[in-house]
Amino acid sequence: MGHREDLLEGAKRCLLEKGYAGTTARDIVAASGANLASIGYHYGSKDALMRQAVIASTEEWGAGVAQVPASGDEAEPADADPLERFAAVWDQFLQRIATEREFIAAQVEVLGLLPRDAALREAIGEVLPEGGEGLVAVFEGVPDTEVDAEAARVVGSFYQALLTGLMVQSLLTPETMPSGHDLATALRRVTAGEVLGKGK
Repeated sequence: MGHREDLLEGAKRCLLEKGYAGTTARDIVAASGANLASIGYHYGSKDALMRQAVIASTEEWGAGVAQVPASGDEAEPADADPLERFAAVWDQFLQRIATEREFIAAQVEVLGLLPRDAALREAIGEVLPEGGEGLVAVFEGVPDTEVDAEAARVVGSFYQALLTGLMVQSLLTPETMPSGHDLATALRRVTAGEVLGKGK
C-alpha cells in the first residue's frame, strides 16, 4: 500500500481505538507509519481523513454481513416467508452489533457530533442514499442495481433508522436487545394488528 492507503487504514484503527474526536494527527501517523505532512498532501487535513475513515469503516462493516440466499435459490424456496428472511438478516446484523463493540461505539459517537460538524454531516449525507440502497438489497436478496431510487429512499430509510436505534440500544441496555424473530414479531403486530398475548 502507498501512504494514502496506509493513512486511511491507520485512521480506521484509531477510530476504533480512540474514537473520532479523540484521534489526533500524531495518533494516525503512529498507527500508519506515514508522516504528518502526508496527511495534508493526500487528504487536506486530519478531519478530512477521519471523515473518510468513518465512511470506509461503515461500508466495510455493512459489506461484511453475510448474505442470506436470495429468493428462488435452492437454500430458500421462492415462496419463503419474507418475515423469515427479515428475521434471519437482522440476526446477522445483531450478532455483529453484539461482538463489534468498538465499531458500534464509534458510530454512535459520530452520530452525536453531526449537529455541530457541518462537514461531517455533509460527508455522511452524501453516502446515506447508497447505504439505504445496500440495506434494501441485503434484505431483499437482490443486487444493488435492482433497487430503485424510491425503494432506497423509503425502505432504506426504514432499515437505517432501525439499525441506528439498535446500535444505540446495544450500548445502553445490551441485555434487552431483541432477536431477529422479535423484530419480525413486532413488524407483524404493527402491520397486521396481531396483539401479543391476545387470548391468554
